Amino acid sequence: MALIRLQNISRCYQMGAETVHALRDVSLEIQRGEYVAIMGPSGSGKSTMMNLIGCLDTPTAGHYELNGTSVSDMDDNQLAEVRNREIGFVFQTFNLLSRSNALHNVELPLIYGGMPAEQRHQVALDALAQVGLGDRIHHKPNELSGGQRQRVAVARALVNKPSILLADEPTGNLDSKTGAEIMALFAELSRKGNTIILVTHEEDIAEHAHRIIRLHDGLIASDERQNRP
Repeated sequence: MALIRLQNISRCYQMGAETVHALRDVSLEIQRGEYVAIMGPSGSGKSTMMNLIGCLDTPTAGHYELNGTSVSDMDDNQLAEVRNREIGFVFQTFNLLSRSNALHNVELPLIYGGMPAEQRHQVALDALAQVGLGDRIHHKPNELSGGQRQRVAVARALVNKPSILLADEPTGNLDSKTGAEIMALFAELSRKGNTIILVTHEEDIAEHAHRIIRLHDGLIASDERQNRP
């Protein structure tokens, strides 16, 4: 069974009197453990697709099944529950709480999930160790480099052991050397069996994935698998 199944998905937006067709009758399957890049120029529909896959939005038409559950008709509360359980987000801007240390930032999803304090403390420590930041747990974001901040964000995304790691331009605010380190981290997470969906407009970043889906004008222009060891 596919982890992600989009069937005839369309998403339209009203912009005044104009109807914008962000996605047009898109069908797509992503299997568990895949490492996929979604690419396309501005206006191609890639952000809309990310929002739909990430349960931040619902389609105008079509059917979306995530991990065996139909999510296309869910209300906001149900979508929030699915997001917290199934999806770990990594954003270009890190989205960390500036006054909280790395450990507390990583614990946040577990607090929302109702995990007891002692247990979540240990789970968050393990997640930070997994991204190579076991020695930075008490540092606040302004005491960390850009790459370290993004690693905290990755640890936070992984802490609930989600079905999908969804990364939106994760190297966009990083220099090329630090960006390469984050992409190496994603490669390692992929080898460990994590399902990763990377949204990017940068060709060299997309090349790290095992499969590249290119969007154009709300349609899938190509869907190619990369030769990876």
